[in-house]
Amino acid sequence: MGDLDAVMAERRQLLGMAYRLLGSVADAEDVVQETYARWYAQTPEHRAAIESPGAWLTKVAGRVCLDQLGSARVRRERYVGEWVPEPVPASTDWITRPGPADPADRVTLDESINMAFLVVLDAMTPAERVAFILHDVFGYPFTDIADITGRTPAACRKLASSARHRIRAGQPAPTPPAERAGIVRGFKEAWAAKDIAALVGLLDPDAIAVADGGGLVNTLPRPIVGRDQIARYAVEILKFAPAMTIMEATVNGQPGLVAQVDGVTATVMAFEVADGLISRMWAVRNPEKLRLWTAGPVS
Repeated sequence: MGDLDAVMAERRQLLGMAYRLLGSVADAEDVVQETYARWYAQTPEHRAAIESPGAWLTKVAGRVCLDQLGSARVRRERYVGEWVPEPVPASTDWITRPGPADPADRVTLDESINMAFLVVLDAMTPAERVAFILHDVFGYPFTDIADITGRTPAACRKLASSARHRIRAGQPAPTPPAERAGIVRGFKEAWAAKDIAALVGLLDPDAIAVADGGGLVNTLPRPIVGRDQIARYAVEILKFAPAMTIMEATVNGQPGLVAQVDGVTATVMAFEVADGLISRMWAVRNPEKLRLWTAGPVS
């Protein structure tokens, strides 16, 4: 089990786990690179003595993520404007790797990457996130999670339970995929037509729009609240970018939109839909978070 193929086969799962914990593809890649560096820093004898390389790699990656989450709070304080998790396209194969059968109280891999889910995760403590993601999403036992977090299995169980409660409280009733796609398509068509009334009709009265430019591009410095304000701002954007093309795309496993200018992706948008209306919108414009969207055609 210590051979190269067996070890490298864990890379996809490690990336998926680290992305869900950190909300950043770049940071997840750094975690995986550090994890493998620690693996190969051992002597061949030590590596050969490890019964389960996958468990060892997960433990190390989990600990590196905990360290990253601690430092992320400091980095977030210096971040310019609003911070939104990095969006991923449908072609990102490691986000939906099949896992073990899920008990009823666990979320699926697809559910655990939607933008609303990741935003709620971001408000949790690092230990809550690790306990919840490893147990409820990837099916790791609390005894293993305790070894990663430095807490007891009972404490980890409580952390996961607390996180689960937050997730359930923060998520609206699920909207059928076809209905969700239709609402997002309607928003795209109304936006392209500069139809403010139609946009207002698709938005919840208390809808919130958040944009992340990272200080690298012009964008909203703070969230916009209210459907009238959001609709008017959306139409104003088109006045300043008349050549912008808006396309439907799968964003974090759900219907979203991509805006391109001269064939280059400038904005990726994710939506939360509740009771037939758009309640939340997240627009990522930070070019450092759009690498996966500029490498090839939109999926």
